[in-house]
Amino acid sequence: MKRHFSMIRGFHLADWLTLGNAFCGTGAVFAAMRFLQDGRTADLLWGMALIPLAFIFDALDGWVARHRHTASTLGRELDSLSDVISFGVAPAALAYACGMQGGWDWVVLSYFVCCGVSRLARYNVTAESLTGDEGKVRYFEGTPIPTSLALVVVLAVAAWQGRIGDAIWFGSVRLGWELHPLVLLYAVSGSLMISKTIRIPKP
Repeated sequence: MKRHFSMIRGFHLADWLTLGNAFCGTGAVFAAMRFLQDGRTADLLWGMALIPLAFIFDALDGWVARHRHTASTLGRELDSLSDVISFGVAPAALAYACGMQGGWDWVVLSYFVCCGVSRLARYNVTAESLTGDEGKVRYFEGTPIPTSLALVVVLAVAAWQGRIGDAIWFGSVRLGWELHPLVLLYAVSGSLMISKTIRIPKP
């Protein structure tokens, strides 16, 4: 007879760390929304600070799973779903909150999130074929989605200097729709994630 919350009862420590990653990413999205509502830069900076914390959780869950021999298909799926939130949706939401709200910005930020989703889906289906004799994936195809942490660092510096909103770095141009050139960093990041020619050794 199955007990209530039987799935959660079966979670390993690594799975809880993965959920910590998702929790931080969700908090960052809420912080971006709070900033848009109240305009307090402190809220935005707190949200940005949650992304490095999500990165720490993301690194720890894999380490714990390997050393406790608790790696599983469920854990891999949890990890990918959490990464989509923390390193895909949250950085895009923070960029929007920082002022990248033009029509072309929407397109680029949506492209970035879709690249992240595609990259994680490809990793999940190819992980077994990329696994070496030691039972570990040898390299990443394309840049890992947590590299979007670098984008959040750029946004944090801009927010700290007050260079967001109307004062955002590089201003904006109108190409039918409004485009903030700073958003092109997201286009580059997304394109690197879905590259098949870039191979990065997995630590």
